Amino acid sequence: MQLIFATNNQHKVEEIQAAIGHILEVVSLQQAGIDIDIPEPFDTLQENAQEKSRVIHRLTRQNCFSEDTGLETDALNGEPGVKSARYAGEGRNFDENIGKLLGRLGTTTNRSARFRTIISLVLDEKEYLFEGICEGSIIYEKRGNQGFGYDPVFLPEGSTRTFGEMTLEEKIGFSHRKKAADKLVLFLQQYYKTTSNA
Repeated sequence: MQLIFATNNQHKVEEIQAAIGHILEVVSLQQAGIDIDIPEPFDTLQENAQEKSRVIHRLTRQNCFSEDTGLETDALNGEPGVKSARYAGEGRNFDENIGKLLGRLGTTTNRSARFRTIISLVLDEKEYLFEGICEGSIIYEKRGNQGFGYDPVFLPEGSTRTFGEMTLEEKIGFSHRKKAADKLVLFLQQYYKTTSNA
C-alpha cells in the first residue's frame, strides 16, 4: 500500500518510512511528481497538518497524510512551538533557530521540553488525527551532527545522548514521529481488516 506524504522534507520522509517499516510505502511529494510548497499559516500543529493533507488530497484525490512537528519549551511558554521551523526567520535556518532558542533560554535551569508531532490522514474522504510526544530537555550547547532541526540540543528522557548524537535507528526508539506513526499504522491495519471483512 502506498500513501502520499505531504512534505518536501526528505529527512521527515526517511524518519517516517523507517518508523513505519515495510507495512506501507511512503511516497514523498517529489516522488509523486507534485512541486508545491504548502504554507503553514495557522497557530496550531493540528491545523497546519490538516491544511497540508487537505491540499494534497484536493490535488490528487488520493489517500495521503501530512504531519506538523513543533518543539515546545516550558520556560518559554511553549516556544518555538508551531513556529519551530521559522523561529529565527523565514529562511528555515536551523543553526539560527538553535542560536535563538539557546539565547532565549539563557542560563535558566528549567530546560524541560518536548517534541510534539500531529499526523493528519485523509483516507477514503475522511480525516483522522494521531499524536506523538517525546519528553526531554534542552542542553546548553549543541552536541552531535546527526538528524536535523533541533536534534543537537534536544536530550530525550532516558538518554544521555542528544538526538544529534544518535543514528536514525537509535532516534526512532524515542521519536515523537515514531509514536505518531505507530498509531497511524495500527489504525490502518484495523481499518483495512474491518473494511475487508465488511
